Amino acid sequence: MPEHAVIGVRNRYGTPTYRRVVLIGLTGRYASGKSTVVAWLVSKGLGSESCSDSIRAHLKEKGIEESRENLIEGGNELRRICGTGILAEMLLERIDGGNAVIDSIRTPGEVRALRQREDFILIEVRAGMEARWQRAQSRARTGDISDKETFFANEEVEAVAKDESGQDLNATATLADLILVNDGSLEQLHADLEELWVLLPE
Repeated sequence: MPEHAVIGVRNRYGTPTYRRVVLIGLTGRYASGKSTVVAWLVSKGLGSESCSDSIRAHLKEKGIEESRENLIEGGNELRRICGTGILAEMLLERIDGGNAVIDSIRTPGEVRALRQREDFILIEVRAGMEARWQRAQSRARTGDISDKETFFANEEVEAVAKDESGQDLNATATLADLILVNDGSLEQLHADLEELWVLLPE
């Protein structure tokens, strides 16, 4: 595991006590490996939640097709109407104090809302541009962009918000308690996660 990731945990929590954080949030660029990290944490007993679930319900109510573009705009609309932390606030109500890993946190407002839980920790999953592009191509998810130039152009739109209702991945990443670098193999990622799991306090 990269040294700065371990330091990130120790700086916030002090000496690890070998206990478990029960609310973990993930942020990171597209195809950085967040879903893989979620699956690993679920295998350790955490529930899986996503701020996007509230957006999906919103789109369904309005009869709008679920696509990456519509999810982005639907999230922006909810934040404009209800405030920047609304998706996280709705999620906290759903989990009602339970253990969970939250996929794809995209705004500082969501982080502020989640920090109502004292056991919350935010992890940035970070990977290089080429690695992420190759992963996006190999997984071939519905709605994934097949053009490399468009892939990175769309990503930059999400990186910095034009207003408070927009996605702001750059600002969200600065709030992370630690960084998990995912530029290697799946085996390396799992090894790093095992080390991280031991370090996380509760």
